[in-house]
Amino acid sequence: MIRMDKPTGRQIAAARTLVGMTQPDLAERSKVSVPTVKRMEASAGPALGMANNVEAVCRALESAGVEFIPENGGGAGVRLRSNARAGTGGIVGNG
Repeated sequence: MIRMDKPTGRQIAAARTLVGMTQPDLAERSKVSVPTVKRMEASAGPALGMANNVEAVCRALESAGVEFIPENGGGAGVRLRSNARAGTGGIVGNG
């Protein structure tokens, strides 16, 4: 999976919202504190926080079906994988 080294706080917030997670849900799934999630999401640029915490948050979002899209001239972003559905907080198959 292609992901930039460090997503922005806005990408993390958008990804969390896209899969219907609350900040406490994301904190629990990634084993970080709610204030840590809030601090990351409030970052205007690259997500602030220890690299292992940012990685844990990204892994939790990716396991819920998010893909982080790197800056490629059109702007960085997030999207759901084709086999994921918003609002579930997890991966749902098409079958």
